[in-house]
Amino acid sequence: MPIRVGFLGVAHMHAWGYVSALQSCGEARAAVVWDHDAKRKDTFALKAGLHQAESIDDLLERVDAVVITGANRSHSEYAEHAANAGKPILCEKPLVTNAEEALRMTEAVKGKVRLMTAFPCRFAPSYVRLKERVKNGDIGAIKAVCATNRGRCPFDWFVDVEQSGGGAMIDHTVHVADLLRDLLGEEPNLVQAQTGSNMYGEDWEDTAMLTLEYPSGVFASLDSSWSRPQTYKTWGDVTMNVVGEKGAIELDMFSQDVEVWGESHTVGSYGSSLDALLVSEWLASIQEDREPSIGLEDGLAAARVALAAYASAQKADVSSV
Repeated sequence: MPIRVGFLGVAHMHAWGYVSALQSCGEARAAVVWDHDAKRKDTFALKAGLHQAESIDDLLERVDAVVITGANRSHSEYAEHAANAGKPILCEKPLVTNAEEALRMTEAVKGKVRLMTAFPCRFAPSYVRLKERVKNGDIGAIKAVCATNRGRCPFDWFVDVEQSGGGAMIDHTVHVADLLRDLLGEEPNLVQAQTGSNMYGEDWEDTAMLTLEYPSGVFASLDSSWSRPQTYKTWGDVTMNVVGEKGAIELDMFSQDVEVWGESHTVGSYGSSLDALLVSEWLASIQEDREPSIGLEDGLAAARVALAAYASAQKADVSSV
């Protein structure tokens, strides 16, 4: 019998990719949606063909597993509800926006249910191949990494710090922070960051540059900015230049597409669906009763990097993770 999946909060745009992935597989079906915003819930339910729940408890009684795609600040609360009901979780990034939320989510989830962090970049064929080549020693020991995750500003609740926990830095840092942790096998011991409101001049940062130093001596830079024009694709500028002692590998993760430039810009992607690969792994972990490949600690580790970056930017200094 297919796994019945409920969407707990649908503020994040990635909810559309996850529901599409669920609708294209036979192992599960997107069944129910709840959101505190009635208009948003109605729109999502109508377009995705889902039933609507009257409350969080109502949704949890009608599903086997939960996708959390609410605004960032809601993640720990929603995860606590799902964990108390014994439902496996796929949670959008960043998992948390501060240390208190991290503690709440850890206490709620750990040892009770399995949580997968939504880091689809781990499944990109280009990244998988890069990791294989590094493991095979093709470029020798890694010395440094220059990375980016830039895009256009999504506005809406993303620029409401009370809901998002920050601006471009918290939104775009965590994906690459996770890739670096997975690639290097270690977390940074030092993070230094500068932020600015250079594009829009508001009280949230739209540009951010991080420098990360790792215990092995490797260092990395990360541009995590909303620095692209409004005609730019919503997301898809993850690049990595990995420098080793014997050579370098350059990755452009989202280059598998057809771009159309006219009065506006559109992308007709023909590459791998990272959302589908992510959802497939999550469902497999539920069916096989095992931990997902990207778990709670992975999401918390990436969030720690972003939080250390904010601490550094606030005091214009290096911050320990």
